[in-house]
Amino acid sequence: MYMNRLDQAFAALADPTRRGIVVHLARGEASVSDLVGLFSLTQPTISSHLKVLESAGLISRTRVAQSRPCKLETKQLKVVTDWLEKVQEIWEGNYKRLDALLAELKQAQKEERKK
Repeated sequence: MYMNRLDQAFAALADPTRRGIVVHLARGEASVSDLVGLFSLTQPTISSHLKVLESAGLISRTRVAQSRPCKLETKQLKVVTDWLEKVQEIWEGNYKRLDALLAELKQAQKEERKK
């Protein structure tokens, strides 16, 4: 389940327009017509992008009279950032081990030159 949600989020965020929508919604709610004007795309195109983001759990839409404001869902974004942080920790550990190995090799070279 966790990896499926993560896969959906990354697939949704793979598109630059959808990433732009997410960045815009991070500033606050927006209607479809707001996003149409911002991205200079047609209403059906923006709606299509919003459906992908909504199915990935990255946004939600409500109905207020005739408007359907979109809101960023930070809970799903947290799934992505938590995964990225875990990967970062792994790489940082790899770099620390590499730094230690390089320091050890330098020390061994210095000792070899002294002989």
